[in-house]
Amino acid sequence: DPPYYDNICYADLSDYFYVWIRNSSGNFFPDVLNTLMSPKTDELVASAHRFGGSKKKAEEFFEHGFIETFSRIRDSHDPNVPMTVFYAFKQTEEDSSGTASTGWETMLNAILAAGFTINATWPIRTELSNRMLGSGTNALASSIVLACRIKSPSAEATTRRIFLSTLKHELPLALSQLQEGNIAPVDLAQAAIGPGMSVFSRFSKVVEADGSNMSVRTALALINQVLDEVLSEQEGDFDPATRFCIKWFSQFGWNPGVAGDADVLSRAVNTSITVLERGGVFKAIAGKAMLVHPQDMTIDWDPKQDKVISIWEVTLRVAYLMQTDGIEKASEWLVASSTRVDIDAVKELSYLLFSLSEKKSWSESATLFNGLGSSWSDLYSTMHKPQKLIIKQDEFGFEE
Repeated sequence: DPPYYDNICYADLSDYFYVWIRNSSGNFFPDVLNTLMSPKTDELVASAHRFGGSKKKAEEFFEHGFIETFSRIRDSHDPNVPMTVFYAFKQTEEDSSGTASTGWETMLNAILAAGFTINATWPIRTELSNRMLGSGTNALASSIVLACRIKSPSAEATTRRIFLSTLKHELPLALSQLQEGNIAPVDLAQAAIGPGMSVFSRFSKVVEADGSNMSVRTALALINQVLDEVLSEQEGDFDPATRFCIKWFSQFGWNPGVAGDADVLSRAVNTSITVLERGGVFKAIAGKAMLVHPQDMTIDWDPKQDKVISIWEVTLRVAYLMQTDGIEKASEWLVASSTRVDIDAVKELSYLLFSLSEKKSWSESATLFNGLGSSWSDLYSTMHKPQKLIIKQDEFGFEE
């Protein structure tokens, strides 16, 4: 379980406790407690303030320490047994190559540089939702376990085109398995790094068009790109009203737009504003148009009687009801909706909407949809819970 880049400087944090321990136990452990403050020079953390504010030097120190660590592990490691690495670092940056993560990049660089390849990954639910860090945030709910083995000397090189083609072939199935395992939407991008890097690390190197070797950062950006493509391709499983709402939401969120633009978009996906309004998911007034926020949807809703129902409406209603009333009530609506819409599509939509919300930094919406995706296994179990059979004995009727 390695350090998480620059998340926490434990040596700095330990000074709060160190002064008390040194004062009370310094005479008993003089060799251990012989400094005024806790030692910090050798702590493997990428904190720029330790290197005069230089992020580059901090990153180099961190990666060098990782390479040295994993190289020592490789030298003494049994090649018949996998090495497992637990990691839960949520951080992304945007640059010309796309979306990546410096924390993941430096760790993966070190693993590959030390001569390992990544064979498999599993998300493991390790974090409490009520912990201080996770309170009111989209903090990771899982740790990602990487299973690594020593790379075969016979590994061959490949080109960027073949790598990308292999990635697009293998990643959709891996993501489908992750979703079936009920991984939280907030964890999906991190968990997808594993199957993606499994493809990247099986080759000795990936050669770019200009003859240079592909960097781990570029590979991570391509993995995120394919992840977005896979989630977007799931739109084909949705009804026209839902496809319209997704496209409108990605542009405007819950804010109003021009009614004329809504009319053009609705025709493009084979629906109309009238149908959307009858479905209770959209409204157009005085030249302005906007999605109906889930908190503004009517409470007295019966999925079985709703004449115009969509996957979008079911997803929003169930997500909001679960947030306000809990799983029991939400599962009732989900059961009632199962005869009208594909329930698996509801789950897929929650992942897609979380991804859109997080990219736009819409934290309230991201929390709403992450809550639905994270609780899907509990919802599913409640939906299929056997109902108690209540037997009522009839009364005897006695005539006078």
